[in-house]
Amino acid sequence: MENLINSEVNRCLTCNNARCSKGCPISTVIPEIINLYREGDLDRAGEILFENNPLSLICSIVCPHEDNCMGNCILGIKGDSVNFPSIEREISERYLKETDFVQNISLDKRIAVIGSGPAGLTMAFIMAKKGYSVTIFEKLSQIGGVLRYGIPEFRLSKDILDIMEERLIQLGVKIRYNDLIGPVNNVNELIEDGYSAVFIGTGVWNPRPLRIKGETFGHVHYAINYLKSPGSFNLGKKVAVIGAGNVAMDAARTAKRNGAEEVFVLYRKGIEDMKATRAEIEEAKEDGVKFRLHTTPLEIVDEGIVVEDTKDTSSSLFNCDTIIIAVSQTPATNIVSARGNSIETNTSGLVLTDEGGHTTSRGIFASGDVVSGARTVVEAVAATKEVAAAICEYISGLNN
Repeated sequence: MENLINSEVNRCLTCNNARCSKGCPISTVIPEIINLYREGDLDRAGEILFENNPLSLICSIVCPHEDNCMGNCILGIKGDSVNFPSIEREISERYLKETDFVQNISLDKRIAVIGSGPAGLTMAFIMAKKGYSVTIFEKLSQIGGVLRYGIPEFRLSKDILDIMEERLIQLGVKIRYNDLIGPVNNVNELIEDGYSAVFIGTGVWNPRPLRIKGETFGHVHYAINYLKSPGSFNLGKKVAVIGAGNVAMDAARTAKRNGAEEVFVLYRKGIEDMKATRAEIEEAKEDGVKFRLHTTPLEIVDEGIVVEDTKDTSSSLFNCDTIIIAVSQTPATNIVSARGNSIETNTSGLVLTDEGGHTTSRGIFASGDVVSGARTVVEAVAATKEVAAAICEYISGLNN
């Protein structure tokens, strides 16, 4: 592995006007990182990566690199792009594991972070390193959100999240587990208790239904629920996954790895129209997942799914033991529907904010999937960095 990474480092042209950096949603300074690696200064390289992106290690693993850094590498025009993610992963993993985090200053201001997925973790790291007293409110028993409960272990080791938790604690961050904001305490009460600002980064956890007959039957599951604890499900021998995104690929690959003999992804268009990355689709194929394209589900029955061929509009029965629905998610309403709230949402339930992440309620900010809908991890991090700056500006105004 070391020889492979050194080879990639040596292939990089370290362009002055680097297209790879421009193609990165968070503008990672890739040439500078490559040069530091060549000089053997991995500590500095790791520090730069983390300061720019607290989830650098995670992004090096789960980002759609074919669309971002590697997809914009100039060497990729006529050959193979430089595999920067492998370089970033080595540097970031070393930095996260070997560096002790210290909160050097204390600003005596409290920040509440609701949710510990990509947006929440990013906000907690940024604000804690700036000296704020940060409390994370997590509705489940472990941090990570979609990173822990939505991305399979074979793609993202949960050990990384455990290390991140250790680093957050080193920075003085407090974590309230199994604490769902809304039913008992709401965001207004957090402000009343002395939090200078509240950040909502709760993601999108409510599955979007197909709204077809039979969807409530016992052999039907939603991907976001299945991926939380796949070992709890008895799927049978043949599984159909309805969807076209990375969540659908994760669910299909997980089902195949958990005993299903046949797993099919059903999609109403062609494979070129699927939202999943090419890498995810190819890896699903390598795992033995099959694809049935130009297929629309009409009705779920005990024997499987009645489907329509979108090319000739003929219908037929697709026999299967289990159906997993993976057609996007929407936000939960526990926060915005709580008593006394004035946080406005759009018709899809997404929180409305301005460019700085301000919601319609003073002192309450939001970013990530709960604002944009399901996006990539790196997009959530990039948006949250902007909101963190806006929160600091807002708090500074409170002091004047």
